[in-house]
Amino acid sequence: MKKSALIVWGGWDGHQPKEVSELFRDILTAEQFEVEISDTMDSFADGERLKTLDLIIPVITMSKIDHKHTENISEAVANGTGLAGCHGGMCDAFREDVLWAFLTGGTWVSHPGGDGMEYPVHILNRSSALTEGLADFNVKSEQYYLHVDPAVEVLATTPFPISRWYHSANGHVDMPVVWTKKWGVGRVYYNALGHQRNVIETGTARELMRRGFLWAAEGKTLARERGLDASHYAAETKNF
Repeated sequence: MKKSALIVWGGWDGHQPKEVSELFRDILTAEQFEVEISDTMDSFADGERLKTLDLIIPVITMSKIDHKHTENISEAVANGTGLAGCHGGMCDAFREDVLWAFLTGGTWVSHPGGDGMEYPVHILNRSSALTEGLADFNVKSEQYYLHVDPAVEVLATTPFPISRWYHSANGHVDMPVVWTKKWGVGRVYYNALGHQRNVIETGTARELMRRGFLWAAEGKTLARERGLDASHYAAETKNF
């Protein structure tokens, strides 16, 4: 049976959300997914439908979301639906929604030097199926500075500072570029690359996205095999 994915795009046009969505569709179609692309966040309104999906991919930057929609996505992921995305399309999607930040594992705060910065990406965990066989590589794009959840598993980093600014006073920092996170029985994957389609459409950057999509989409299957569901992690009272 084919796995199902929902890609929702919108927000700031500078990130080429439509073009990036089409790239992600092509990657998933080649992996035998059934893919739906939507340009409306009303696609997040039906929480029960979201739970039937294997993967949700947001490609939406600097937008606002109905908090109920965030809760629907959170519940779907907690029940095994994967969540995966890149750059501002996921971790700068909804700046005002703290549940979104908690769910995704990080929030964009700056990109010192702007677009066109040349910087290395260092692969950390080469024993992971997500990074096995991949080597460090260089990127010319925005270099994201993020506030990151300490619970994430970091798979790639980039060194700061490359461009001088006030943050340089803190000295060397290894900033996460790729990470994974668990949410209930679901899986969350994020890659900070992808300012525009050309940054992630070839080479190691594309392969990282492909592997991340496949990994995130396996959450539901693994939960069934282990006899787990979201109730294993649910709070007795809503105290958050």
